[in-house]
Amino acid sequence: MSDQATTTQTDDGQRGASTLELFFDLVFVFTITQFTHAFGHDPTWKSAGTIALLFAIIWWMYSGYVWLTNEVAPSTPARRTVLVAGMFGFFTLALAVPDAVHGHGVVFGWAFLGVTLIHALLFRVSGGEDASAAIMRILPTNLTAAICVVVGGYVHGNATYFWWAGALLVIGASPLLSGAGGFVLRTKHFCERHGLVLIIAIGESVIGVGSGLAEETMNLQFFVQVLLGLTVIYVMWWSFFGTDNEHGEAALDALPMTDRTRAALVAYGYCFVPMLLGIVFAAAGLGMAIGQGERQATWSAAAALSGGVALYLVGQAAFRVTLGLPRPWMRLLAAVLALLTTALGVYVTEWAQLAAIAVVVYAAIIADDVIGLRGGESSSYLAG
Repeated sequence: MSDQATTTQTDDGQRGASTLELFFDLVFVFTITQFTHAFGHDPTWKSAGTIALLFAIIWWMYSGYVWLTNEVAPSTPARRTVLVAGMFGFFTLALAVPDAVHGHGVVFGWAFLGVTLIHALLFRVSGGEDASAAIMRILPTNLTAAICVVVGGYVHGNATYFWWAGALLVIGASPLLSGAGGFVLRTKHFCERHGLVLIIAIGESVIGVGSGLAEETMNLQFFVQVLLGLTVIYVMWWSFFGTDNEHGEAALDALPMTDRTRAALVAYGYCFVPMLLGIVFAAAGLGMAIGQGERQATWSAAAALSGGVALYLVGQAAFRVTLGLPRPWMRLLAAVLALLTTALGVYVTEWAQLAAIAVVVYAAIIADDVIGLRGGESSSYLAG
């Protein structure tokens, strides 16, 4: 098959995401589904911490695969075969995460080591000279982190968390130890891939709404809850894709290549962790809240919903700071307003909390858009 069968070219010559990469993203987002269900069944601080730890580790390697396909298009049968092997590894990780601490840690560890080795192999064999050299600089830290994850699967109790936290520390320090040079970042493809995984993850919140209403009677109350739940999800979508998606790509593209790779690593690597974790917790909170709207919420359900939305917005604020986008404080304000709705869910009703999140957070985001428009900012969504 030719390159045209698996990739698309933009007007400026940059490659767009292929359908195989979208397929890969769908497999990865299954981990978000698994985490959401796991937290819904055990909405505790310990569960939240475990999910955050495991997700951050998995996200590092997923992000590595985005950098891989940004450099090495899956345009030959050999490359596609290796990428599918990586998909199998991520699917195995997703299957293992709900019980990784108690029963499937060994599977989780070896699957993580597998995706690490596959990533390095394809980069080394198919990447350009500079990218091959760069991945060999990163490989020692990646393998060290993977070995820590494997060991964590074999030990028990707090030792498991110790080894996995060690893996995360190694991962976090990796760019500082090995540098980010050697990679040629194609901004359109890179930003498109991250936008795709974010929108697919937001779709998990839709599943949360649907699962919460699966056995409910279709009356007026039913449709009010649907409207409120989908409005909250829409607000999360709009807060990033209304302006930040386009402005982030433009800001990244304007940087020289030497600065672009590190900015991309922070903005789309580190800052996306709280954004995606926010979607996990918000989706779990919606699943626990929807269908129970006339009742008072438990603290865990109310905090998951408002805290998830807030965490998502905090990640966006960090994204704006990293890329020099205006008014990150407006996203922080929206996050604070979201957190303040927690008491409404606990002491009034879950309907009240859902409605409050939709109103106050959206009001803050609309105000931000108005300020931007008056200042001469634009985007394809605001143009109409």
